[in-house]
Amino acid sequence: MTLRQLIQSVNPYDFQGNALFRQLKDIKPEYGANIRIKVRKIGGAISVTNVHVGSLGDIVASPIDVDDGLHIADSELLKAILGEMSNEGFTDADAELFWDDMTDLQKAKIVR
Repeated sequence: MTLRQLIQSVNPYDFQGNALFRQLKDIKPEYGANIRIKVRKIGGAISVTNVHVGSLGDIVASPIDVDDGLHIADSELLKAILGEMSNEGFTDADAELFWDDMTDLQKAKIVR
């Protein structure tokens, strides 16, 4: 199943407040990339990878590989993928502050 098929399989009313869901629902899939979304359970939490590589059209067309033995409902799977794509609410301002701290040599010296 691709992310596009997953989006179409869930009840849209469950995600009506999610702006990323609405955007992905309307994105035209592109088939230029060979990326697979990986979903597995690590330390009791769902881990999603490969959703930050390529355009949104590429990501929507990506097949989803769920680890064997991980039984997850489509709505929970989509919730985990959307959470990873949106950095779990990590805003652009938060990201900028984070990277400013990571690249500030004065702060790096203090941490070391």
